[in-house]
Amino acid sequence: MVLPRTPKRTPNDRVVIGIMGLGGRGNFLAGSFAGHPEVEITYLCDVDSRKFARTRETVESAQKNKPQLIQDFREMLADPDVDAIINATPDHWHGLGTIMACQAGKDVFCEKPLSHNVWEGRQMVAAVRKYERVVQVGMQSRSAAYVRKAKEYIDSGKLGDIHYVRVLNMMKHGPFTKGPEQEVPDGFDYEIWCGPAPKYPYAPGHWWHGLWDFSVGRIPDDLIHQLDLARLLMGKDQPDTIYSSGGVNVLKDGREIPDTQMSTFEFGSQILSIESSLWMPYMKKTVPSIRDSDQYPNWPFNSTKIEFYGSEGFMHLGRHGGGWQAFDADGEMVASSYGRQADLEHQQNFIDCIRSRQKPVADVEEGHHSVNLCHLANISYRVGSEKLVWDKANERFKNHETANKLLKRAGRKPWMIPELV
Repeated sequence: MVLPRTPKRTPNDRVVIGIMGLGGRGNFLAGSFAGHPEVEITYLCDVDSRKFARTRETVESAQKNKPQLIQDFREMLADPDVDAIINATPDHWHGLGTIMACQAGKDVFCEKPLSHNVWEGRQMVAAVRKYERVVQVGMQSRSAAYVRKAKEYIDSGKLGDIHYVRVLNMMKHGPFTKGPEQEVPDGFDYEIWCGPAPKYPYAPGHWWHGLWDFSVGRIPDDLIHQLDLARLLMGKDQPDTIYSSGGVNVLKDGREIPDTQMSTFEFGSQILSIESSLWMPYMKKTVPSIRDSDQYPNWPFNSTKIEFYGSEGFMHLGRHGGGWQAFDADGEMVASSYGRQADLEHQQNFIDCIRSRQKPVADVEEGHHSVNLCHLANISYRVGSEKLVWDKANERFKNHETANKLLKRAGRKPWMIPELV
């Protein structure tokens, strides 16, 4: 059912927003958006009512009005005064939650990774275009000034022809801890939490993040930021071929999704490679004190960097601040830019686009193409680390039906994404 659309608003009205998902990122975004003078947070929604108190305090400290606390997000979709929602749910709810919001006439700030699988991502794009919605994906480095400068430098040709791009996502994670199967806690709507995914017996812990039914995996969930930047600076959308290998080599905690994965994509004469792992203590993310300062990361041990190899020069680039440095053929630094994080700029771009109806900097289709690289790599791994050929026009693999079956999941009634959104 298509719910009533949001009525037209004047430019002087506040943008009314509801938050869907109050975990760590949802709590951050709730407080951050509530701090915008143009925004009013009217709903806080989570299936687990135990999460209400923290985020309610965060929001009420930033705005005068008290938000409503709800467990079923459909209540805020039915409210004609709500202009937009922030979808900060786990991976398996990004697709359906965003599509239902678009059908209800709401704009969406959807956290990364955009989708659980390729088909759901394409359905999200279709819904956004059909209902003429603004959807911003939480790939906030696209809003950073230093990233724009890096793209200008690469586009100027000063690195020469770029034939190889290397993306790293290497760090140390602990194993998942799964508690014993038990009764669902009071105040937790486990039926809605499972949603489109299978309804496993309830057990506490984040074990579900290691299962294909719920997640793209811890590596892609973090990797997507620098992978999106690599694709942006390369100026590419979809690859010609994909090859990925790896395994659960260290964190043997019952997960299905690899803790070590190496992937290669061919884009014509350009090669994009990904090196990723979850067990390396010496590889570190850029610390906040460097992200927002006139300093550069310790590049050899930086866990989330991108390297561009051109015929005339080379560039290091960091995500979420960290900046970039370019070097000539003799290894001399010839250009650079310090970095700054861009969360506020990314949020402001979304707010501005709600008013202007322009596409945001991380439009849904950009999010779709970026997370697809993760999906395609995962599928190559799951079919035995085969090199796969991609049909860009139809978003299917050529001559590999086993791989094509992994482009979509079965879903679970009543939480099904329709064939026609």
